[in-house]
Amino acid sequence: MPNTHIIQTQGLTKRFGTRVAVDDVSLAVPHGCAFGFLGHNGAGKTTTIRMLLGLTTPDAGTMRLRGLPVPDQRARALSRVGAIVEEPHFHSHLTGRENLRVAAAVRGPETFARIDGALGRVGLGDRADEKVARYSQGMRQRLGVARCLIADPELLILDEPTNGLDPAGILDFRQMIRALVGEGRTVFLSSHLLDEVEKACDAAAIIDAGRIVKAGPIAELTHASVEQLLIACDDEARALVLLADDAGVARVESIDGVLRVTLARSGGAAELNRRLVVAGVGVTRLEPVRETLEERFLEITSRLEAVA
Repeated sequence: MPNTHIIQTQGLTKRFGTRVAVDDVSLAVPHGCAFGFLGHNGAGKTTTIRMLLGLTTPDAGTMRLRGLPVPDQRARALSRVGAIVEEPHFHSHLTGRENLRVAAAVRGPETFARIDGALGRVGLGDRADEKVARYSQGMRQRLGVARCLIADPELLILDEPTNGLDPAGILDFRQMIRALVGEGRTVFLSSHLLDEVEKACDAAAIIDAGRIVKAGPIAELTHASVEQLLIACDDEARALVLLADDAGVARVESIDGVLRVTLARSGGAAELNRRLVVAGVGVTRLEPVRETLEERFLEITSRLEAVA
């Protein structure tokens, strides 16, 4: 049976002296998705990535990339992995194209044919023959992704890849991620920009103080911890009276002509809708309230800080 996960870790731990940078991290990243790895600066994101790539040795735990154990089969595992760790570095006296030719020489002769396509894909086709010394930080980030792409990767591991990109560049980058996933590739995206991860990724894991505190599909991570509904109707005053008198409603308030209803128990939306309609109130909108990923992240990490 084929392995369904392209990244797997179990009990991954890394210490620097007495400080535990990564603490018992277990991850399972499916093939063919965009997966966000979220955390504050210093939460353990980059250390985890460096261990996955064999750049730092873990103190405990196991890792597999593309179904292969790392570090035991590191070279084979990384043969179709492209990665940016922290800020990508290049030979500044060479052009963008020349830098990719240097990278291709290490990867193998078949990668040379992918250079032009990779440069075009990241929006550097017209600037490929300029020296990297003249590139902005955002252009260097793009060139870093192009360097990943010449390996025809099954997996891209990108550490804060939108650093230095303007809003238009971030939008282009998001679209590129979705296109790569559409080809069956996996993008593992480490970032502290929660809004971008929410828009670009299918699933995510939140790491705080070296530990995974929450993981799952984006829709689950942004599901409100208390079920709430937004209701618009043709008789707000009547609806307020009906809902305030309902045992299944913990709280109701009107905000700019829309009722925000906090349910006392889950699964009561259909019954509320039925009661309003039977009472002659025309319901024009009824939808669940979903928190943003940023709100959930702050809620989770703030709760952990309070416990600590």
